[in-house]
Amino acid sequence: MKKIELVYSYILEQAMEKKRTAMTQAEIAKARSISLSTVNAAINHLRKMNAVKVKLRSFDIVDAKKILYYWASIRNVGKDIAYATRVDATAAEIEKNMPPGVVYAAYSAYKIKFKDVPADYSEVYVYGDPEKVKKRFLPSKNKPNLFVLSGQGKMTIANIFVDLWNMREWYAKDFLAATEARISGI
Repeated sequence: MKKIELVYSYILEQAMEKKRTAMTQAEIAKARSISLSTVNAAINHLRKMNAVKVKLRSFDIVDAKKILYYWASIRNVGKDIAYATRVDATAAEIEKNMPPGVVYAAYSAYKIKFKDVPADYSEVYVYGDPEKVKKRFLPSKNKPNLFVLSGQGKMTIANIFVDLWNMREWYAKDFLAATEARISGI
């Protein structure tokens, strides 16, 4: 995940999970351990599209949905794949055997967060240490169904949406539609 995406992740976590609409750039820089100039550049994109209103010492979120769709459009999950392998097991069995400390993404995250599955799925995406996962799930040359993503993933509604937006599998559309229905109020 690019540093600028950490800004969008934080803003949307605050807006969607904690219902906060006002924050400062310094707060984001400190929370995500990134430079103020990176935060400023990210906010500037949002200001230009009227998704935030910049004040003297803070900014307000005007349209969280715009931020969500903008982040989804610039996200590239493929570049974050640190390890991929084929596991001859169901998605549920793969999830059950994950090492501690992984953060589930995409389909698994949706299932865990909302206790629902809009479609059957066979791929498992997680954020975590690829070496720990590799010890449990050995490398395979076959078509992968387990993907370890690098970066600081969180299982927030925004992260789930953005990851699903970028999935290639045919059932991603069903998961995305179900996620959109859950966030229609933002």
